[in-house]
Amino acid sequence: MDDGHTVTAATARYAQKKEAILAAATAVLNRQGVKGMTLADVAAKVGLITTSVTYYYRKKDDLAAACFIRGLERLDAMIDEAAAQPDTAGRIRKFLTLYLDLSRQVRAGQAAPLASFTEIRALKEPMRASVQAAFADIFRRVRGFFDGETFAHLDKAERNARAHLLLEQVFWTGAWLRRFDLDDYERVRERMYDILVGGIAAAGRDWTPPALPDPTPVADEGQDWRETFLVAATRLINQRGYRGASVEDISAALNVTKGSFYHHHEDKDALVVECFQRTFAVTRRAQLSALSLPADGWTAVSAATAALVEYQLSDHGPLLRASSMGALPIEIRHEMSDGYARGSNRFAGMIADGIADGSVRPVDPLVAAHMINSMLNAAASLQAWAPGVTREDAARLFARPLLMGLMAR
Repeated sequence: MDDGHTVTAATARYAQKKEAILAAATAVLNRQGVKGMTLADVAAKVGLITTSVTYYYRKKDDLAAACFIRGLERLDAMIDEAAAQPDTAGRIRKFLTLYLDLSRQVRAGQAAPLASFTEIRALKEPMRASVQAAFADIFRRVRGFFDGETFAHLDKAERNARAHLLLEQVFWTGAWLRRFDLDDYERVRERMYDILVGGIAAAGRDWTPPALPDPTPVADEGQDWRETFLVAATRLINQRGYRGASVEDISAALNVTKGSFYHHHEDKDALVVECFQRTFAVTRRAQLSALSLPADGWTAVSAATAALVEYQLSDHGPLLRASSMGALPIEIRHEMSDGYARGSNRFAGMIADGIADGSVRPVDPLVAAHMINSMLNAAASLQAWAPGVTREDAARLFARPLLMGLMAR
C-alpha cells in the first residue's frame, strides 16, 4: 500500500512539474515566439537547469508543440461548454464569458496563459501538421455554432468566415484588453457580445458601402520599388512570424542580396517598422477617404472597413499583422502600439458620429473600434479558412457579419 502511495505521489509531482514547465514555456513562447524560445529560458523561469527540462521535453519544438496542444485542450473545453447552450446567441455569450474570465485570471496571476496560436506556423514538420490538424478540429466545432435553420442560407465559406471572425475576436482581445481595468472586463464582455450578435448598424440600414480610392501610399519620385519591397516583406513576416522570417529569407523573397538589404535598412527591426508605418498609412488614407464622403457615420465606417478588408486580398496586400509587434524592442513596440491606437481612435470617432446622427446603434465606440481592428487583422488570413474567396467578396463575407451582426441574414 505504501508503494502505491509512493507511485501516486511521484506521478502527481511529475504532472505538477510538467504543468509548471508548460506554463513557463507558454509565457516565453508568447513573448519570444517559437524561434526565439530556448529551453534555457524556460528552465530559468521555473528554477531548473536545462537538462531537467529535457527530461520532460527532449527538444524545443517538442515543448512548443506541447504548449499549443495544452492550449487547444483548454480552448476545446470552453467550446464544449459553449456548444451545450440551446442557441447560437447563447453559445457566443458563453464562449466569450469563459474566454474573458480566463483572460482576467491570467492577468491577475491566477491562471497560465494560452499559447498564441499565430505561432503554430513557426513549428517544424511533422509537429506543425499535427498541431494544425488539432486547431482545425477546434475550428470545425466553432463553425458548428452556426448550424441550424437560422443559418441554413449560409454556404460553407460564409460559415467558415463567421467561425474565423468569432475565434479571432476572442484571440485578439489580448492585444487591447490590457487598456481596461480588471473590474471593467464584465462590462467589456457585454459590449462585445452586443456587437457580435447585433452589429453596429442602426435598424433599417443596409450593407451597401461605397467604393473608396486605392489607399496605397503614393511613392516619392524614383521610389516605386519600395512598395514592392514592403509588400513582399510584409507577406513573408505575416506568413512566418517576425522571428521566423530571417534577413536571408526576406532578401531571397525580394530577390536582393543581404548587402543590398542592409544598404536600405539598418536591420530587420527597421524594416518591420517601415512595414508598420505603411500599414498605418493605408489605414489612415482609407479612413480619411471615408470621412470625406458626403454621408452619415454608418456609411463612413462601412466604407472604410470594406475597403481595408478588400485591400488585404489585393495585389498590394496584406497589411502587417499586429502580432509582429510583440517581438520588437520595447521602445519601438510602444511607438507602433501608438500607431494602432490612433487608427482605433479614428474608428471610434466615426462610430460616435454615426451614433450622433442615428445611423449607428448606441454601442461602445471604443470597444467597437478595437473589434474592427481585430477583424481587419484577421482578414489577412481569411483565405486560409475560406479558400477561393475573392477580393470582391471579402468585405461581404467578413466585414459585414461584424458590422451587421453574426445573426444577420
